[in-house]
Amino acid sequence: MKKLLLFILLISAATTAQTTISGTITDSKKQPLMGVNVYLEGTYDGAMSDVDGNFTFTTSETEMVILLASFVGYEEFRREADVSTLNKVTISLRESMNELNTVVLSAGSFSAGDSSKASALKPLDIVTTAGAVGDVLGALQTLPGTTANPEDGRLFVRGGTADETQIFIDGNRVFSPYIPTTGNIPTRGRFSPFLFDGITFSTGGYSAEYGDALSSILLLNTTNFPTQEETEVQLMSVGFGGGNTQIWDDNSLSVNATYINLAPYNDLVPQNNQFIDPYQSFNGEAVYRHKTDKGLFKAYGAFSYSDFSLIQEDIDIEDGFFLGLRNRNYYGNLNYNGELSQSWDVQAALSVSRDHTDLNIKTTTLENAETAAHAKLKLSKRYNNYFKLFFGAEQFAIHSNEKVLFENQPFQTRINQYNTGAFAEAEIFASKELAFKIGGRADYFNTTQKATLSPRLSAAISLSESSQLSAAYGMFHQQIDNSILQYDSSLETETAQHYILNFLHKKNNRMLRAEAYYKKYDHLLTYDSAMPSFDSSYSNDGNGYAAGLDLFWRDEQSIKNLEYWISYSCLDTERLYRNYPETATPAFATDHNLSIVTKYWMEDLQSQVGFTYNYSSGRPFTNANENGFLNDTTASFQSLDFNWAYLIDDQKILYLSISNVLGRDNVFGYQYSNTPDVQGQFDRRTIGQAADRFIFVGFFWTIGGKDNQLDNL
Repeated sequence: MKKLLLFILLISAATTAQTTISGTITDSKKQPLMGVNVYLEGTYDGAMSDVDGNFTFTTSETEMVILLASFVGYEEFRREADVSTLNKVTISLRESMNELNTVVLSAGSFSAGDSSKASALKPLDIVTTAGAVGDVLGALQTLPGTTANPEDGRLFVRGGTADETQIFIDGNRVFSPYIPTTGNIPTRGRFSPFLFDGITFSTGGYSAEYGDALSSILLLNTTNFPTQEETEVQLMSVGFGGGNTQIWDDNSLSVNATYINLAPYNDLVPQNNQFIDPYQSFNGEAVYRHKTDKGLFKAYGAFSYSDFSLIQEDIDIEDGFFLGLRNRNYYGNLNYNGELSQSWDVQAALSVSRDHTDLNIKTTTLENAETAAHAKLKLSKRYNNYFKLFFGAEQFAIHSNEKVLFENQPFQTRINQYNTGAFAEAEIFASKELAFKIGGRADYFNTTQKATLSPRLSAAISLSESSQLSAAYGMFHQQIDNSILQYDSSLETETAQHYILNFLHKKNNRMLRAEAYYKKYDHLLTYDSAMPSFDSSYSNDGNGYAAGLDLFWRDEQSIKNLEYWISYSCLDTERLYRNYPETATPAFATDHNLSIVTKYWMEDLQSQVGFTYNYSSGRPFTNANENGFLNDTTASFQSLDFNWAYLIDDQKILYLSISNVLGRDNVFGYQYSNTPDVQGQFDRRTIGQAADRFIFVGFFWTIGGKDNQLDNL
């Protein structure tokens, strides 16, 4: 009898220890989900939801438990609670943000990288675009939002000057990104495209992480870690170059060097400039990488040297005047990206730059030396796939020293500029169809001893699986250039507000982007003399605006072996700044810009041929024989560029590029004489291209690598 009573008590205890857990599972639209796996963490207790999304199971667990629900394509549900409260639970699963049709915040931003959903260019488009001649900046000028200034070569974006675009490598500021030249000789970027695998070009509304730029930023990311060792040899009609990559254990080193000398080329192809010492340059770069347990350390270093001298044409000087330029530039940065924990990431970066330029003009000698540094710390917190937060701080320091010898009279100026910045930004995904980015930054400038605040906001909403609409707003500040601050260090920062509306459609290897924008300028620099000088009167009384529409279409699908893209920009801009006597459209801005880029692979000939057609409407200039300021426009700019790449074998490519195939005589402006003739008219000199066309021949040979050069085409 006692044994029977004990058995009954044990059964009763076991029965009362069982707790029923039940509930219903739906998606974000309240539709039931079938087949969801629901269970208690660390146990075998669980069940699958039925066709109505219902589930039920029992457990002997007591007190606090963790209930999990997982389903392919959805975020994992996790709730810690007392087991007694998990009866008739309502669970709503959110779709995973890793799916391909997740909305992307793309307003104002172009990406080059195969991993980017909104990628407009591939990294190798940089070296295979006709007319770009392997220059990162040249290829980007085929994108909408840029204004063609072929005699300059720098990036002019949406009515902004080239100085309004800042360039970063691995998150570090590049203080002198362009090789200096004189008028009518386009510059190039200092860096080789072969070391980069990710490019983001923002034409406006960019992240709060970046400041001190009114119009645009260009982000270049070096290759994280190479997949193979190889040696590259480049033989060109204008010089030679090479590179090598070595990998050992968790380390790798890539080096690249190029020497350019235009003397032989100038002897073969007539030039409009009378060179004394033809242009020559040497560029060397290296990237060292080390993989740690939780991150990657990279060290990037670059050195460039260039010099040339010529007789600069001048309408008031019959034989022209002498101009000589020599530049040395050193740049290096250190960068670490890694995990602090499962949800925390850290980026620490430091860059240092030293730029030295010697310039001789007529009887004036100028020596400019600039030393600059940028330190940055950024922390990122991923709470889940729907909410991410990052914040950080950075410090800029720029020391500029300029010595001028004018007709044996020495002058010297110097300026120390410091900028302390802090930023924070949050990415919020309400769903796969709706996302926001909210943030801002604060900057303190030592020259004005004032702080500025810059709010940033962007949002995107999905219209269908292949289309979306996004918008962005931002306030942007930029310090006046050191060449002006050396005369008046009390000048305030210039400001711009961006308003952007973007439509993106991407499907079946076709992309359409349409973006409308409005940009309002305030506190622009003004002065009352022909050139900035000691006795000029400076102020921040300038203002302006830029409004327009950018269109981009890329198609890699419609015609076999053919890919092409079409860019068009319509720009309306005016400003009162610098020494302008009245509000006017700047001389560097054009109302209409069109680029058509094509690439066609010919299987039988193992060749790729490409054409690039560029068109820009006329640019404003001041006709001295008519009343008014910037009262006339030049003829339109047009250029047809061609390239041909022949695949000799898997590792060798023969490359030919011809810029301005038709030899069109493009005009960029005019220089007028200082005194009129007897009829009261001013003579003028045409400012045109340095040469009617540029012909480039190159041979590229990869030794030791396993990649097929066909992939590069």
